[in-house]
Amino acid sequence: MSLIKTPQEIETLRKGGAILSRALREVRAACVPGVLTEDLDRLARERLAEAGATPSFLGYRISKEDPAYPGALCVSINDEVVHGLPTPSRVIRDGDVVGLDIGAWYDGLCTDMASTVIAGTGAPADQALVADTRESLVRALSVVKAGATVGDIGAAIEKYLNPKGYGIIRDLVGHGVGHAVHEEPSIPNYREPRTARFVLQAGMAICIEPMIARGSWKVYQKNDGWTIATVDKSNVAHFEVTVAVTKDGYDLLTPWPDV
Repeated sequence: MSLIKTPQEIETLRKGGAILSRALREVRAACVPGVLTEDLDRLARERLAEAGATPSFLGYRISKEDPAYPGALCVSINDEVVHGLPTPSRVIRDGDVVGLDIGAWYDGLCTDMASTVIAGTGAPADQALVADTRESLVRALSVVKAGATVGDIGAAIEKYLNPKGYGIIRDLVGHGVGHAVHEEPSIPNYREPRTARFVLQAGMAICIEPMIARGSWKVYQKNDGWTIATVDKSNVAHFEVTVAVTKDGYDLLTPWPDV
C-alpha cells in the first residue's frame, strides 16, 4: 500500500471526493431543529448510493474486538468530538453544535471529510468556535506542500488557535487516506516533535481535521463504544478535508460543502 498515489488514483479520489462533498452539503442543509439523526444518516446513504459510492464508516471496526460502526454518517452533538452515533429517535435541537463526519469508497479508493453546523440559532460563543475551527483548517492548508512536514500543519493550527484559548483535542488526529480509511502519516493538530520529522511528498493523500473545544482538550469514550466526548462537557467543532499534496501546495479533493 503506497502512500504516494498515482495521477490516475488522484483523479479517482477527486471524483469520489466530489460525490462525498455533494452528499455532505445536502446533509448540512437538512441538519435543522427537529430532524432525527437517523434521517441524516439515511440521507447520506441514499446520496452516496445514487452516485455509485459506498460508505466507508458503515461496519468499520478500529480493531476486531471493537463494535462495528452502525452508520454511514457520524453525528456528534455539542460536547461530542467525533464518532457520534446516528441513533434512532435522537433529535437535533435548536442551538445544537453538530459535527457531521462522512467517508466513502469510490472505485476502490477512499476519501473522508467533516463539517460542523449549528442547528437553528446558536450561541455567539459557539458561532465563534465553529468559525475559528474552520479558519484553523484554512491556515493548516496554507502550509501544505511537498517538502513541508506534518509538524508544520500542527504548528499552523496552534499558532492561530492558542491565543483564543481553545482546547485542541490531542487524542485524535488527522491521517493519510486512499487505499484505507486510515493510513500513515498521523497528523496532529498541535506541535508534536516526532511529526516534525515526517516530510510530505507530492502525491500523498491526507486528511487534515482540527477538532477544537471551547474548554479542555481532555476526552473520554462513552459506553456506546464509539462516541468520544469532552470531559468537561464543553462544545466542540470539527472540520476535515482530503487533499493531495503537490509540489507547490495542495489539490483539494473534497470541495468545501459550506460554500
